[in-house]
Amino acid sequence: MIMKRLLLIVAALAIVIPLSSQTKTSPEEYAERYSLLVTKLGPTGVGIETLIQKWEKDYPDDTEMLLAKFSYYFSKSKTEKLEIREGSRYLGNAPTLTLKDSLDRDVNYFTVSNFEDELFGKATQAIDKAIELNQNRLDFRLYKLSALLDYEADSPDMALAGLKGLIDYDGHNHPAWEYPGFVTDETLFPAVMQDCCFAFYKIGTPSSYEAFKELSEKMLSYYPDALEYMTNIGSYYLVYKKDSKNALKVYNKVLKKRPDDYATIKNCVLLARKDKNVKLENFIVNLQSVLAVFFEF
Repeated sequence: MIMKRLLLIVAALAIVIPLSSQTKTSPEEYAERYSLLVTKLGPTGVGIETLIQKWEKDYPDDTEMLLAKFSYYFSKSKTEKLEIREGSRYLGNAPTLTLKDSLDRDVNYFTVSNFEDELFGKATQAIDKAIELNQNRLDFRLYKLSALLDYEADSPDMALAGLKGLIDYDGHNHPAWEYPGFVTDETLFPAVMQDCCFAFYKIGTPSSYEAFKELSEKMLSYYPDALEYMTNIGSYYLVYKKDSKNALKVYNKVLKKRPDDYATIKNCVLLARKDKNVKLENFIVNLQSVLAVFFEF
């Protein structure tokens, strides 16, 4: 009887010891499992949320977990459907599908995004924490601002406020920005902000054009030699306000400081053609030919 009990105890220990000696899943293992699931099932596949929840419980401050959480809830919050919209473009995009009506007129269908607020909120909470833990990661801040831009569609108020705040942060704190895959020198931040300006410009709504101008003016207040932002303001007047006079004034200011500014010269040619100002167009074309002798256009 005693021997039987001893055998039972030994058998029980044989079961308990392996269980108690199991090691905790590492952050790298979680990240590998997550990547595998996303590859096989997509960003919102079955089991991904459960994996992220376990990952978060074990490592609540792990940056890769926070990025995975952001990606999951942002993707989960977003749905897309085709809708008929007037015009040839919607938020800067061409129609996804064009059909004909009974009168043989084009009917344009555009892809329109909708968001579930609660899930989008979880996504922003995750990226906010990732930013808090990695304050010099410029790409993380852009993930959030890009998500806001998508969420707000034609009225990008929060995205604009976030970008203006980011410009103030850069101007006051001069952080050593990090952006994997890019050279992190003094040209990085202005270049990234110019891409953000273009994103507003591309949307093509009244509020996005105003955001385009505000963001350009904000950058000029900290980077007065970044003349691309002055050119932006000229384009605001030319394209949105249809005000060639003010646009040309702004372009002239740019060319006085940088006579070989290719983008501004091209915009002046477009302005002259738009206004059917042959004299101005010929002058600019001749100027471009002269400059081409000294600069590689």
